[in-house]
Amino acid sequence: MAEKDEIFQVESANDSPGFLFWQVSTLWQRRINADLKQFDLTHAQFVLLASLTWLVNETAPITQVELAHHAKMDVMMTSNVLRTLEEKGLILRNPHPTDTRAKSLAVTGKGMELARQAVRVVEDNDRAFFHSLGNNLPGFTGQLLKLIDENSQAVNKG
Repeated sequence: MAEKDEIFQVESANDSPGFLFWQVSTLWQRRINADLKQFDLTHAQFVLLASLTWLVNETAPITQVELAHHAKMDVMMTSNVLRTLEEKGLILRNPHPTDTRAKSLAVTGKGMELARQAVRVVEDNDRAFFHSLGNNLPGFTGQLLKLIDENSQAVNKG
């Protein structure tokens, strides 16, 4: 019998947290994307619209860079997605009042109403998707926050 190729450090694909995380996130995103079709939104568009809606209630003005950091998205991708949201009449990108290099973001009335509807559907999806975790859900979200906290700086440096 041929000797096993030592490419992998795990015995089974189910022992790989990265592979399992990929599978779970792919399944979750497929469900979210299916739900967002009714709103003519991609997942990235939804995340930025919902994040902006959240942030404008906390502080103003919000810049594209601040929004990108909040959503943990690439700044250039954020700019491209925001351009599409602006074309759809969901957000406004205005000159920033104090930083001439930045854009100040605002959600339009149409964008606010769409966000309200879409967030409701996505939150219902999340409840259904993560339901099987039961009482373990708070611990799971805590572990996700720990991963985000420990890895965000490394990603931003690279």
